[in-house]
Amino acid sequence: MTTIQPLPADAGTATQAAPASTPRPAPASLHELVLQSLDDDQAQDVISIPLEGKSSVADFMVIASGRSTRQVATMAQKLAERIKHGGYGHCRIEGLPAADWVLVDAGDIVIHVFRPEVRSFYNLERMWAFGDQGAA
Repeated sequence: MTTIQPLPADAGTATQAAPASTPRPAPASLHELVLQSLDDDQAQDVISIPLEGKSSVADFMVIASGRSTRQVATMAQKLAERIKHGGYGHCRIEGLPAADWVLVDAGDIVIHVFRPEVRSFYNLERMWAFGDQGAA
């Protein structure tokens, strides 16, 4: 019978670190994962808005469109799954049953996936892009 014992702190370089001791990946790589996932799922009109200095809610807001409610729901579900498998933890998803506007909260990045009509009605890009035009 084999027993498992914890490694001493000075064990040097272990072959595999415990999941709790691994540092959380940087937001920039999470941002890249989100953009790549949306591109893989053929999202339309993907934009990323840096929120640094505008809000403490997140570092980035990503807005994308899907052609139908089915595509919007599928993109959001796949995105949450890829974020989880990428080691960034669980995401909170809101709006999935109707899938007109689905919000995926990945912590450092908030992703909005819309149907085109709903996206043009709420126009989040204009709301969050304040201050980007520069001073006159």
